[in-house]
Amino acid sequence: MIAIFHNYGGLLLQGFGQTLLCSVIALFFSLIIGSMFAIFETTPIKFLRVIARIYIEVFRNIPLLVITMFFFVVIPMFVAKISGFAAGTIGLTIYTSAFIAETVRAGIQSVDPGQMEGARANGLSFWQAMRYIVLPQAFRYVIPPLGNQFINLVKNSSVLAFVAGFDLMYQGNVIASDSLSTMSTYVCIGILYLIITLPLSYWMRYLEKKLA
Repeated sequence: MIAIFHNYGGLLLQGFGQTLLCSVIALFFSLIIGSMFAIFETTPIKFLRVIARIYIEVFRNIPLLVITMFFFVVIPMFVAKISGFAAGTIGLTIYTSAFIAETVRAGIQSVDPGQMEGARANGLSFWQAMRYIVLPQAFRYVIPPLGNQFINLVKNSSVLAFVAGFDLMYQGNVIASDSLSTMSTYVCIGILYLIITLPLSYWMRYLEKKLA
């Protein structure tokens, strides 16, 4: 295992960087998009509720690999060619945002309806009340499931390996083929994934206790 790190450190470092970058980008945008559709699901405007429900049900029930391959194979046929990294990151963002939307929606609905009614009675619009009153409370309730979604997102970034995204799994496959040390290679890959996911897991637990 030490020999793998020594001989293929450059490839592992590149894969680690690509995985981390993809995860950060997808986490940021999936949280924004998911929160937006969660708000749409709870808005009084029926059209937005329908749009949100269609988005969530479609992308939550299609495999991540199918969504990624759509952007990697189909989109270049009609629009413009995009890299495997971009296709994987977009697919991961869309896929994860559908699950985050449901998580945040549950958090919004767990807030006492009187909070929204009180805010509206004091002159705030629906969007102002959601931003300043409801969402801050909702996010406190959903920290544990959101943490699980974020960790799953990091692990799901391995989809990049299928579209030449040069992530950890892609580099692991290259190293395993070249070195023929399959077990040692994937143990190294697992350790590098843990370096990303364990701090994230402990940080989410700390945040949960702090805001409890």
